[in-house]
Amino acid sequence: MNVFDNVLLPNGSSIKNRIAKAAMEENMADADQAPSAELLRLYQAWADGGAGLLITGNVMVDGRAMTGPGGVVLQDDRQLAKFKRWAQVGRSGGAQFWLQINHPGRQMQANLGQKTWAPSAVPLNLGSLSKHFTTPHVMSAEVIADVVQRFARTAKLGEQAGFTGVEIHAAHGYLLSQFLSPLTNQRTDEWGGSLANRARLLLDIVKAVRAVVSAQFAVAVKLNSADFQRGGFSAEDARQVVELLNDLGVDLVELSGGSYEAPAMQGEARDGRTLAREAYFVEFAGDIQKVAKMPVMVTGGVRRRPIAEMVVQSGVDMVGIGTALAIEPNLPRDWLQGRDSAPELPLITWKNKAMASLANMAVVKFQLRKLSQARQTDPNVSPLRALIMQQIGTALRTRQYRKWVAAQSL
Repeated sequence: MNVFDNVLLPNGSSIKNRIAKAAMEENMADADQAPSAELLRLYQAWADGGAGLLITGNVMVDGRAMTGPGGVVLQDDRQLAKFKRWAQVGRSGGAQFWLQINHPGRQMQANLGQKTWAPSAVPLNLGSLSKHFTTPHVMSAEVIADVVQRFARTAKLGEQAGFTGVEIHAAHGYLLSQFLSPLTNQRTDEWGGSLANRARLLLDIVKAVRAVVSAQFAVAVKLNSADFQRGGFSAEDARQVVELLNDLGVDLVELSGGSYEAPAMQGEARDGRTLAREAYFVEFAGDIQKVAKMPVMVTGGVRRRPIAEMVVQSGVDMVGIGTALAIEPNLPRDWLQGRDSAPELPLITWKNKAMASLANMAVVKFQLRKLSQARQTDPNVSPLRALIMQQIGTALRTRQYRKWVAAQSL
């Protein structure tokens, strides 16, 4: 088995190879919070690059709940024509194209002017950066039910637009991850306490999505292999959640890790073992594979074909690649043609780990902007320059978002 073998999903569809363009937050929505021309150019680059699966960055199920001000929102059919064009672009090279659908919970910046919801009123602990986030409001049963229906509605609209699947984001400290973690979920009702209760919202969303899409439409879940915080969501918890998902028509589980507070995706995991390999989370996959009835995908750090092959030969079904494909979108095609491309960003060694994490994300988004302009990427860009540019762009997009909100009846 190698990375260019196809993958058969439980729904009967197949993916042409085992390389996935993992989700990266692009923040490239237009003034209607819909896919922009720049976003379409970016995905054309990836569609041409040869990956078997493309997964979008965050697509928000609620325009009032944003991971970032330039996020794409799919909550009704008003902008469906733009999503149809996006789906056509993403599928133009023969890849499956999935929407990653998400709700930020407490991980939404205060300057967006929206009420923040979470399972419990536990604020983010980001040191000096904590001031940019508010203490969340506790979600009522009615708010929880509304979120379930919003995920289902977005998935149904995604299928209508021509996407081949959705990935429900339950990792990286966003809302569903907040429900799963005992650090952020301190409820004593049916959504808190035991892992079965903490997983209830995720399971209800999977069931609701599966009920409104066709049998051939892929439904995947992105799950933390661990939160890397003492007392948080553990590797054993992840294993048990996968067991709960086994009989719900899930077509793939993607394993990742970390959150805003413990940014493992930037190589800052508190569990040092995960840094021993280029593929950060592959060591967790073995235990998950023992119980998973669906294919398993591992994302985080892969940039060389020998490592990707190692992951696949270990039994993992798919390899998710993010940063390396932000630098070189043709990476799968290069590998297939025998070129040993291994794109890499210089390590950021700032003492302030939170700022280093932000700078790393800014450097990645700098590459995405270059690709969206059909220009050459620059992995050696100054992290400080990228961060400043990102902050300026975020300020402009924040104003654009607030203007959009004022014109809506959300």
